[in-house]
Amino acid sequence: MTKKRILICTFVALSSGFFGGLMGVQMTLMLHSQKCQNQAWGLQQMCSTWVTPGSIWQGSIAGVWIGTILGAFVSGSIIHKSNHW
Repeated sequence: MTKKRILICTFVALSSGFFGGLMGVQMTLMLHSQKCQNQAWGLQQMCSTWVTPGSIWQGSIAGVWIGTILGAFVSGSIIHKSNHW
């Protein structure tokens, strides 16, 4: 039973980390691309191309960390076996 709980907690934490990474990329990319909005069309495209790799890297790392930690905490709290009784 303990191995099943560990497996469930790990799966939830990794899934949450993956989802957090995707959300982090989307939010960071949206925030960073706003810097390029008041440029002319050609410069806007170059700015977006320049900003995208850093946004993806920064957002995915932050999102994966936060998602994994929160997922592990929440799943651990849910499947925790209470010894109070």
